[in-house]
Amino acid sequence: MDLLEVKNLSKTYGSGEAAVHALKNASFRVPKGEYVAVVGESGSGKSTLLNLIGGLDTPTSGKVWIDGRDIFSMKERSLTVFRRRSIGFIFQSFHLIPELTVEQNIIFPLLLDYRKPDKKYLEELLSVLNLKERRRHLPGQLSGGQQQRVAIGRALITRPALILADEPTGNLDTKNTSEVVSLLKEASRRYEQTILMITHSRSIAQTADRILQVSDGVLTDFGRCRE
Repeated sequence: MDLLEVKNLSKTYGSGEAAVHALKNASFRVPKGEYVAVVGESGSGKSTLLNLIGGLDTPTSGKVWIDGRDIFSMKERSLTVFRRRSIGFIFQSFHLIPELTVEQNIIFPLLLDYRKPDKKYLEELLSVLNLKERRRHLPGQLSGGQQQRVAIGRALITRPALILADEPTGNLDTKNTSEVVSLLKEASRRYEQTILMITHSRSIAQTADRILQVSDGVLTDFGRCRE
């Protein structure tokens, strides 16, 4: 079953001679539980693709369906709620709230939705992310790798159908990069999360189930990676 379907998705900024075609008629499908890497040079259009899929930007043309829902047919309020409940975002900059502890940062999306955290699931996430001993710490007391693990926990806590990760290892050293990539792969397997991860690293992309490339706004599907 396809969790994500993108059809003829395009985004143009400006008009006339100043027009920039950031994305050109991108189409692909992603089954539930698949871990997909999107590679491309800076300015290739890969972040535009991710922002459109996440409903953070609107396309010039084309459609995106997530879990059977046409996200651009929704009204803004409905899309905001859907995005909060069904999509987990992980960014290169961790975007943690400095005044909140590790645990509070992780459950923050649930609090925004006036929901109580599932204590058993929270404990499981803290264990998987190796953050149990840091749960009362503030972001400023954590390493970069630990902060990114908190950001991953925050993305997972709502049990979203889709996780969108934009260069999640960009600010990390080699050891922490390896740990974060392993955690994302584990999330895909353990929780059947569908993951779309942007990376400029070919070696990181090779850890995914499948690779997409965006070059000058044109998307190419290289298919499934070898096991």
